Amino acid sequence: MQQQIVLASRNPGKIEEFRELLAPLGLTVVSLLDLPEIPDIVEDGDTFYANARIKAEAVCQATGLSTLADDSGLVVHYLGGAPGVHSARFALPEAGDVANNAKLLSVLEHVPEYKRQAHFTAVLAWARPGGTTRFTTGRCFGVIAKRPRGDHGFGYDPLFYMPELGKTMAEIDNELKNQISHRAKATQHMLLMLNATYSGCSAS
Repeated sequence: MQQQIVLASRNPGKIEEFRELLAPLGLTVVSLLDLPEIPDIVEDGDTFYANARIKAEAVCQATGLSTLADDSGLVVHYLGGAPGVHSARFALPEAGDVANNAKLLSVLEHVPEYKRQAHFTAVLAWARPGGTTRFTTGRCFGVIAKRPRGDHGFGYDPLFYMPELGKTMAEIDNELKNQISHRAKATQHMLLMLNATYSGCSAS
């Protein structure tokens, strides 16, 4: 019987990415979309680590199941680290990706390319019943483009340009993204820990 792990997210794009990244473990990945009885969790931490911990431990306690949570966002160096932990609500709460991207382009309108460096950060927290919460981190570096490019991904992907590839995150396919993204890197580190617990769990 396959073991379950809960992904503390309702973001369809993020859920799909994690399902692909965790596929080698043979786990059944359950998300908060499958658990509507769990209320929204207030992410009031001031760091990615704090918010990832809050989500992972709250859902683990509510379900009694091993839980993965991530907090991730865009760090623009010129803006002193903003939007950072407020990436998902940079424009307004519930405003969405289009509004967030539009605001970012607006505040950087007159900023030259050499000052538009940025990186994505992802922190993964793994909470287990009776266990200590563990963390991994991944980062991906680039610059903020002058206009959105590409139809893949979500969030700030259309504006996150990677000079070494000559493409934005939204212009690359999922296979490549799942090798180089901040979330992929954090998950690759986490897989080393998860593998020790779940290796072979798909066997009947």
